[in-house]
Amino acid sequence: MKRLPHLFFTILTFALLSCGGSDDSGSGGTTPPDPIAPAMTSTSNISYFGDVLINQSSASQSITIQSSGLTADISVTISDNNFKISLDGSTYSDTLTIPFATANSGNQQVYVRFSPLTVGDHSGQLVIESTGVTTITKNVSGSGVPITHNYVAFNEQPIAFGGGYNQSATQTFTLHPDLDNIAEIKMFLQIDCPTSGCDDWDRFANVKVKDPATGNWFEIGRYITPYWVGTELLERGLEFDVTDFKSLLTGSVELRIYIENWTPKADLITVDFDFIEGTPDYPYYSVAEVLPYHINSIDGVPYGESHNFDLDKQVTIPANAESTHLRTTISGWGHATPYDSGNRPCAEWCFRTHDVKIDGANTFQHYMGPMGCASNPINNQAPGNWMPDRAGWCPGMAVPNRIDTFGNSMAGSTFTFEYDYEDWTNDTQNGNAYYATSTYVIVKSNTAITAPTVN
Repeated sequence: MKRLPHLFFTILTFALLSCGGSDDSGSGGTTPPDPIAPAMTSTSNISYFGDVLINQSSASQSITIQSSGLTADISVTISDNNFKISLDGSTYSDTLTIPFATANSGNQQVYVRFSPLTVGDHSGQLVIESTGVTTITKNVSGSGVPITHNYVAFNEQPIAFGGGYNQSATQTFTLHPDLDNIAEIKMFLQIDCPTSGCDDWDRFANVKVKDPATGNWFEIGRYITPYWVGTELLERGLEFDVTDFKSLLTGSVELRIYIENWTPKADLITVDFDFIEGTPDYPYYSVAEVLPYHINSIDGVPYGESHNFDLDKQVTIPANAESTHLRTTISGWGHATPYDSGNRPCAEWCFRTHDVKIDGANTFQHYMGPMGCASNPINNQAPGNWMPDRAGWCPGMAVPNRIDTFGNSMAGSTFTFEYDYEDWTNDTQNGNAYYATSTYVIVKSNTAITAPTVN
């Protein structure tokens, strides 16, 4: 009988252990699992969007967000309003919110597209953040390009001498009708070669537009043909900024192309224009010719000898002009002597500095020096002598325009103009030297403006 209490205590202890009565927590239940630490990552990136027309949108790119354990929503923002973001690739905005429950349930896509509002390079950051996790940033970039209207004028027009060809061609074309929102006009000239091959010399060549008010032909672009080949190494050929002549390059326009080619081997010439939308610096332009010596190389101004070419002008600027500048194109020809140092004859090879005199004072200077002919991208002109530096031009390149802008508008003023070639005397022992020279005076205004008067 004395053993019963001990047996009862043993049975009671076993029962308590079987019911979990020995749990140190005192709760009588199991221990809950540790909470999941919040995490958010993305291993994908956004590539450069490239060139996209303004007010249009690129194709979208996307990144994937992996997250778990979030206790707060994900905020997605973009720092540049030229980029837009979306969760479904359809509806785009500047900011997004991803509920944390949605984010934790699986991978989430964020779409980005480039919708440039202005011309130029744009860059920003895609920012993805939530509470308790490291913020994710992704760089985005692209370039906004203007809307461009293209017009093809001459199309593989053969230019040569003999063999049924002519050195020039003239045609009428219809160009852009409305210049109100045209900021720039670019002209491109491509030279292709027929099966017989292109002309094997570097030739004076240009493009002109007819001024309907005077009937004169204004030189809008001059170039020197490459030896033997065309301009096929350049995607669009030679490029010229012809915005100065925008008042003449609208609607029905008469154009002329010319190459001083004396062989029957034709160059096939294509000319096209890009009218580039944007806000023009001034809505109204007008232009007048000051020096017209651009028919060909040997009809340029004789250099180093007396001549009767008129290089002195009187120019009157309209009263409402708000900007006035001169545009000169000049290239020298001939191998006349005496030589400069380095055996450089004139005027193709001799480096010179010419003055533009306004009211008798040296106001602008034009340096006819080396242009780095050996770096010409049209570098397949063998066996032509294309690499040595000429004085202010290179075979296979556009002849540069020399822009001289007056410090004030010159509105309503009358001034004298003189083109003063650097002094040098031809000894007549090796032929003549010439400078083919064209100069124009361009005026701009916020109101309709007439052309300057040149006497």
